[in-house]
Amino acid sequence: MSKENLLPQNDIHRRIIHLDMDAFYASVETRDHPELKNKALVVGQDPRHNGGHGVVATCNYHARKYGVHSAMPAIQAVHLVPEEELVFIRPNFEKYHRVSAQVHSFMHEITDLVESVALDEAYLDVTHNKIGQESSVQLALDLQKKIKSKLGLNSSFGVSYNKFLAKMGSEYAKPFGRTVILPDEALNFLGMQKIAKFPGIGPKTQEELHKMDVYTGGDLRQVPVFVLLKKFKKMGYIIAQHAHGIDLRPVVADSDANRKSIGMERTYEPAIYNRDEALTKMRNYCEYLEKELKKRGFHAGTVVIKVRNNNFETVTKRRKLKHPSDSCFEFFDVAKDLFDSVHGFLEDGIRLLGVTVTDFEKNNYQPIKLFE
Repeated sequence: MSKENLLPQNDIHRRIIHLDMDAFYASVETRDHPELKNKALVVGQDPRHNGGHGVVATCNYHARKYGVHSAMPAIQAVHLVPEEELVFIRPNFEKYHRVSAQVHSFMHEITDLVESVALDEAYLDVTHNKIGQESSVQLALDLQKKIKSKLGLNSSFGVSYNKFLAKMGSEYAKPFGRTVILPDEALNFLGMQKIAKFPGIGPKTQEELHKMDVYTGGDLRQVPVFVLLKKFKKMGYIIAQHAHGIDLRPVVADSDANRKSIGMERTYEPAIYNRDEALTKMRNYCEYLEKELKKRGFHAGTVVIKVRNNNFETVTKRRKLKHPSDSCFEFFDVAKDLFDSVHGFLEDGIRLLGVTVTDFEKNNYQPIKLFE
């Protein structure tokens, strides 16, 4: 049986972004302590003050030039970096969680299909996004620029048709990297990469593959799938798929069942001064919310609107429904009433408009068709 027959049919219709913050902890600390910008900054306990113990949580790129890296014994960093350049700073995970939440809020403005891998890393499925932007590359660029302008932090992204390639892309050109891997470019791109760059291929697997004269993705693609299966079992099949640009894993939204709300909001430039135009936008939002709720099998019990004018005054109003619903018509009726209760904003011009539904209940029934 040929290797092609063992592989699943590829799926190239999705648009996936992998966003990775550059040296996240160290970058947050450098942002908050600009005087450390030209230092070799290591996030972790200073081993010179605690008997040589501790490991490197992360470090900035200046420290990496000396060979320092995450999970390295901290005392080793002391030996690698000139004393006058080396600075240790204790990790502040409460702060990192707070900044990560801000980054994730930017992601959720684009799509609710956000799968967090860590505080500093996530996948976004933007095939169908809230903004209606057809260019996934533009979405990634806008997200990267927003993180830089709003938070003062650099990030890298990869854009492709699956999670594996998007991840490969974000790692390819760090820091502040921007890599797009199109379907017809994927095999050439992978063929040039060292197998050490493939997510999931650790040092031991690399050693075994080197014994088989496999050093690049191109080499890996020449190995019959059944050989990889026999030698590496399930991991071998995954490696074989990756070598051929195949990864069928979906982006799984973070805690879908535990989400407290689903919403959509947009900033408008020029501002909106016409009531009918504003209501049309809100009706479109409500149609989107209905689709998202039906997709998840939820009913919502509360509708919330958010309105901001040209003076940056913001009003948030909410109303509980008589019965939980997933109907865009019911959401819009409530949203329209709430909007009409906001006085003076249209005259000043509306810069931001949003509708959110919350207080979810899970559907306990399935619709049936009586006439088929």
